[in-house]
Amino acid sequence: MDRYKCFEELLASEDQHAFSVVAVNRHSSICVVAPHGGKIEPGTSELARAVAGELFSLYLFEGRKSAGNRDLHITSTNFNEPSGLSLVGGSDVAIAMHGCQGSDEVIYLGGRHRALIDKLAKSFKRRGFAIDVHRDPMLQGSDRRNLCNRGRSGMGIQFELTRALRDRLTSALGEQTGPTLSDFVDAIREAVSEIEK
Repeated sequence: MDRYKCFEELLASEDQHAFSVVAVNRHSSICVVAPHGGKIEPGTSELARAVAGELFSLYLFEGRKSAGNRDLHITSTNFNEPSGLSLVGGSDVAIAMHGCQGSDEVIYLGGRHRALIDKLAKSFKRRGFAIDVHRDPMLQGSDRRNLCNRGRSGMGIQFELTRALRDRLTSALGEQTGPTLSDFVDAIREAVSEIEK
């Protein structure tokens, strides 16, 4: 259960240094978001930054506390930090990076944009990633109120990435034992480009 039901509750209780917000509007049709970034769901900010690059708009809500960052988690259907809502609402499609538990390296694909989900699944599989649908309906990103579905199209993408995969993709260690961060970024950009044609 979340400690706070909305951003206003969080703001009223937490120190101003407990979190940070990054909102970069590149006036693109795609917005990459990590609403549970920083120390809330480690690795999601780094992956969102890598995918956005200089190409897509970027939004990060990041936990910065020395401990207790899970308290800053606002579920995606209730997420209402103003600059995040504005950036997503000004984009056609939002792609949300989330973290879930798991010792296997799995990408769980969700959201309401079925055509893009299909393209992403094929693109990831070609590069050797394991793809699945999360068993928990709450982690499937299908609710219309979910932040990823609040773009102009009403359809977005929700990634649930296991801790094992996030840790490896964002590791500073040089040796890779599977598909790389570049493969992850390329898979998403390839799928998006096919949708935008």
